[in-house]
Amino acid sequence: MSEEAAATLRVEIWSDVICPWCYIGKTRFDRAIERLGDEVTLDVVYRAYQLDPSARPGVTEPVSEAYARKFGGPDQAEQVISRVTSAAREDGIDMRLDRALRANTVLAHRLVWWASTPECPVDQSAVQDRLMRAYFTEGDDIGDPRRLAELLAELGVDPASTVDFLNGEGGIAEVAQEIERAGEHGISAVPTFVVDGRWAIPGAQDVETFERVLRRLAERS
Repeated sequence: MSEEAAATLRVEIWSDVICPWCYIGKTRFDRAIERLGDEVTLDVVYRAYQLDPSARPGVTEPVSEAYARKFGGPDQAEQVISRVTSAAREDGIDMRLDRALRANTVLAHRLVWWASTPECPVDQSAVQDRLMRAYFTEGDDIGDPRRLAELLAELGVDPASTVDFLNGEGGIAEVAQEIERAGEHGISAVPTFVVDGRWAIPGAQDVETFERVLRRLAERS
């Protein structure tokens, strides 16, 4: 392997845990990484983006209702749900938007940020995966601090530590800054994968596209 190919690429992934294409995109991106093996070295960091910043903390509603408002009615919402559910199924994701509950995602983003620090014993990818599965498949309220603590406990995090973190100020400023940086990068839709702060890969690309682009960028680096 050449020195150029061995260079580490920093990939910042702007996403929201309630974004279905972010879940699909993460699944495909992770598979591309597995295929590349040690051919490409990556430093992957998840960044916060809010699809619905107006969602009230502590309040949930069925996703179908939120989609009906956003897309122009129940029929249009059902079409969107059917299309994204079919796409998810092709990637092995059991997406149950019929039971999903729309919630404010700031607390979830704070936990993902926490997972990037030495104080949290699990990594961001594991937290992101668990929160997305809880939201899309299990119908959990990801805006509920107690439920969030239970979800991270499944990954080996002491529930009391999670509750203490969420009761404090940790991650509040950092998450706000990440959301602001999305605007600075011109990101208006997620997922968006920013490589070395220079190249952007928009959307839930297929596995082969992720694999090809990452290999090419590694060669350039």
